[in-house]
Amino acid sequence: MRLPRWLGSSIRRKLLSVLIPGMLLVFGGELWLAWRTASEAADGAYDRSLLGAVKSIDSSISTASGGLGVELPYRMLEFFELTANGKVYYRVATEDGLVEIGSSGLPLPAQPLLSGKPQFHEGEYFGELVRVGSYARELATPLAGHAEPQRVVIQVAETLEARTGFQHSLVLQSVARDFMLVVVASTLFGLAIAWAMRPLARLRQDVEARPPHDLTPMDSDGVPAELLPLVGAINHHIQRNREQTEARRQFVDDASHQLRTPLTTLATQVAYAQREVDPLAQRQVLSNIRQQLDETIRQTNQMLSLAKADSTEPELEALDAVVLAEGLVRRWWPVAREHGVDLGLHAPMATLPFRGESGLLDEALSNVLHNAIRHGGIGCHVTLSVATDGTHVHFFVVDDGPGLPPSELARAGERFFRGRQAKVQGSGLGLAIARTVAARHGGDLRVDAGTEGRGLTVSIKLAIGDDANVVQGPTTVQRSG
Repeated sequence: MRLPRWLGSSIRRKLLSVLIPGMLLVFGGELWLAWRTASEAADGAYDRSLLGAVKSIDSSISTASGGLGVELPYRMLEFFELTANGKVYYRVATEDGLVEIGSSGLPLPAQPLLSGKPQFHEGEYFGELVRVGSYARELATPLAGHAEPQRVVIQVAETLEARTGFQHSLVLQSVARDFMLVVVASTLFGLAIAWAMRPLARLRQDVEARPPHDLTPMDSDGVPAELLPLVGAINHHIQRNREQTEARRQFVDDASHQLRTPLTTLATQVAYAQREVDPLAQRQVLSNIRQQLDETIRQTNQMLSLAKADSTEPELEALDAVVLAEGLVRRWWPVAREHGVDLGLHAPMATLPFRGESGLLDEALSNVLHNAIRHGGIGCHVTLSVATDGTHVHFFVVDDGPGLPPSELARAGERFFRGRQAKVQGSGLGLAIARTVAARHGGDLRVDAGTEGRGLTVSIKLAIGDDANVVQGPTTVQRSG
């Protein structure tokens, strides 16, 4: 269920919108409870007075004359009437109603009277609501002409003005008390919420006071425990922005470093071609320009690939390492034949599933294969191998070309690094792209000397993932020729 916009826009409003109705609900319950308590207190107090009047009349009943006689305690009734602050009625009668003294017609209780046990109930007498106390006991001496035991019923009734006034007084006092409690509690809640929200206000001020280019982590000292996850999330966001900013800065540096010289060379060659009058010489210059443009385009694409690998998280999907390797080898076979290189695949005849982004991994492995083919030279053997250790998938690109001196192996994979013995032109970004893609997939890249010290072995290790099931099988070997 979505909250209204005005309610969801403020934690303070949200808390108050829950607390205040809750207190009002409690206030309503307290009011109902106060009314019940006041009614029970008033009934208890006034019913004791009624019972006192009943007992007083009972003590003055006599059957000595053979009939039913009552010596009414008038002073007591007058005092009770003053206390009740209303009208008072009484009735003394035999249970069969043949003998009756006082106000006839007072309502009897709904339940039969038990001897010696008073009952109190409300009823109506001549259009007025009254509270009646009824009491029955057995006469010690039956009236004349009655052999069987008889019971006498004594009733005293009062109007409800004083009783109701007492109830209202108690309820009003309770309402006033509870209302003051609600006001005080609401004020305390408001102050407590405002005090509790001060760290959020300070956090907002700290963020707003930062310069636009300040990407240092926020200090968590003195931050309440409830806000530590928020500060951690902000710092994580700052770290990602810092990485993206660094990647953009690195891309600008790379572009200015790598493209300035080729563009200058192109401009020089174009100017030379414009001055050349010999068609054959001009065609040669244009051929050189075309080669330079192709190399510049390739370098630009590599820098864009490197910038993408630096700045974006891979979108993982289910992949098969064997299928990925087979596709790469088939695609690079024509290029290998063109360069006189024997390109082969060494992979198990099974599925090696793992999780990764196919586009980035294809770019990384293509760069490694391209480097091996170009730098290996005619007659070189290049093999792409795939293996697994149960938790990682390994791609190996092994060649028997000139390789790198041991002193330069540690620098292989750095941006724009090219070996001193390199015989072909290159950007020095191929292995850097592969290393960045491997790191983005939680793996790594290693460059070692090849078999028997000849050529290079470039290995890329990638995590398989939790939901991948490796199926082992025999090994297959495919070569381009």
